[in-house]
Amino acid sequence: MSLRIFDSKQPYVAMGAYVDHSALLVGDVEIGEDSSVWPMAVLRGDLQPIRIGNCTNIQDGAILHITHPSPFNQQGHKVNIGNEVTIGHGAIIHGCTIKDRCLIGIGAIIMDGAVIESDVIVGAGSLVPSNTVLKSGYVYIGSPAQQARPLTDEDRQFIQYSAQNYVKLKNQYMAEIQAKIARERLEARERDRDREKERERA
Repeated sequence: MSLRIFDSKQPYVAMGAYVDHSALLVGDVEIGEDSSVWPMAVLRGDLQPIRIGNCTNIQDGAILHITHPSPFNQQGHKVNIGNEVTIGHGAIIHGCTIKDRCLIGIGAIIMDGAVIESDVIVGAGSLVPSNTVLKSGYVYIGSPAQQARPLTDEDRQFIQYSAQNYVKLKNQYMAEIQAKIARERLEARERDRDREKERERA
């Protein structure tokens, strides 16, 4: 993984979390327990914090970026993402809040100051404009995103399935990395023994 310090702030990744080696985390970024950040995702918390809760997955190519304080927005906006959230491939999450048990579809864009309440699905390719509030319990689609229908029991189950499936998947990745490290250490010890034997024979 690539963890980059900015303004003396270094990203923090919880022990049980997984960040792919090709992902980039910059500055004041925190990744919670059992969460995962996948290939080519970028989380840039240089001028405001980014906070990711537990059991949340940030999928391939997603971009998470804060809104910096300026004359046009004096406070700026942090990025806050809760627990059991799925951020789909290529989504753009910009200076907004996403609460627990949400699914943000592939390529969706969530803009500055938006608030996605808990238990929401945002459809693939949807645009949530600045300062919009998406109320809990609905599927939203379109540009701008509009309520399409209430969540079904199956939707709610799928949101939690997605979160838990990515916990299982990151555990597989972490196990394979640990196995690779163990193999490399064993091979290094064997090479050391072989060199020692050669020195003894010389």
